[in-house]
Amino acid sequence: MEKIKMKTPLVEMDGDEMTRVLWKWIKEILIEPFVELKTEYYDLGLPYRDQTDDKVTVLSAEATKKYGVAVKCATITPNAQRVTEYNLKKMYKSPNGTIRAALDGTVFRAPILLDGITPYIPTWTKPIVIARHAYGDIYKAVDGKAGKGKAELVFTNEKGEKEVKTIHEFGDNGVVMAMHNTDKSIASFARACFNYALDMRLPLWFSTKDTISKVYDGNFKEIFSTIYENEYKEKFEKAGIEYMYTLIDDVVARIVRSEGGIVWACKNYDGDVMSDMVATAYGSLAMMTSVLVSPDGVYEYEAAHGTVTRHYYKYVKGEETSTNPVATIFAWTGALKKRGELDELPELTAFGEKLEKATIETIESGYMTGDLVGLFKKDGVTPVKLNSRDFLTKIAERI
Repeated sequence: MEKIKMKTPLVEMDGDEMTRVLWKWIKEILIEPFVELKTEYYDLGLPYRDQTDDKVTVLSAEATKKYGVAVKCATITPNAQRVTEYNLKKMYKSPNGTIRAALDGTVFRAPILLDGITPYIPTWTKPIVIARHAYGDIYKAVDGKAGKGKAELVFTNEKGEKEVKTIHEFGDNGVVMAMHNTDKSIASFARACFNYALDMRLPLWFSTKDTISKVYDGNFKEIFSTIYENEYKEKFEKAGIEYMYTLIDDVVARIVRSEGGIVWACKNYDGDVMSDMVATAYGSLAMMTSVLVSPDGVYEYEAAHGTVTRHYYKYVKGEETSTNPVATIFAWTGALKKRGELDELPELTAFGEKLEKATIETIESGYMTGDLVGLFKKDGVTPVKLNSRDFLTKIAERI
């Protein structure tokens, strides 16, 4: 069988721990036997990020802008414990945050649904897509410790005039943080959400907490409202879908009672948290697709979960693991399909679709990783737990 040839490379961002192991196996077992894989490789594993003072992350983002499509493995965002564990020079920022800031895109996360796995919320019969703003807020915040004294927020305009607001007068030790966003980025986020909802023919709900954060969150609300009224209202009405703004706690209550079939637009931190909640409620964090879409049409595909540290240390000890690779497989298929679409290679796009179908059919036929066994219920099918590599091999048999 002749391998499918690629015209333009994908930007390949390798990662950490168990997902790094799965990354290699996915290429070896599911992709390279069928595709003459062409990638520009960047090692975003924590040791190499430390070695390059995290410059490799910036380079990978620049390459993504150049080539238009990237696929990323899960990576570690180090805390104090990780700094010690990996003997790092410093506590580096989230590589996802760096890449998202560079691309100024929106992250769309959707569950992978299949026959045999019922969500923990059984009314969720349709996908809930989380649209997460991918710039600013807490991920670009400046924070620090405070002692006895006054913390102030100072803005100096282009004329040199200063506006000073007191944050807090500390009588003892504490902490302080300042974060930001831009109207341009918020507007890009809004248009991405409106366009995605129209493409998918799904209603769009946007939520913040503008009753508390009257200026900051209020600005998000106002920009969304203005763009909707001026650019999208007629399109939404023609498509028969709605746009709704409400408080985030109200959306949480509504979502739990819904059947799904909604695009839920969230600010950066809200989207980070809620996408994990939604993914888990649908069955598993490893069954969630994630794509970052920039305003100028750049795509970065990744798994929506972490590096599976506990399984990695079992693997290092030589113990068998049953880590779910589905989200990482779908990151690769998403990138391959988009590359095929942009390069007019229908056979590459078709391969991505075929690999996705083979993955879903393998699980629906009863072969899966351990995290899904307790969730799987299908008449006439007894679930079989496979280790990570055997599961990938089982998928390959169906391609």
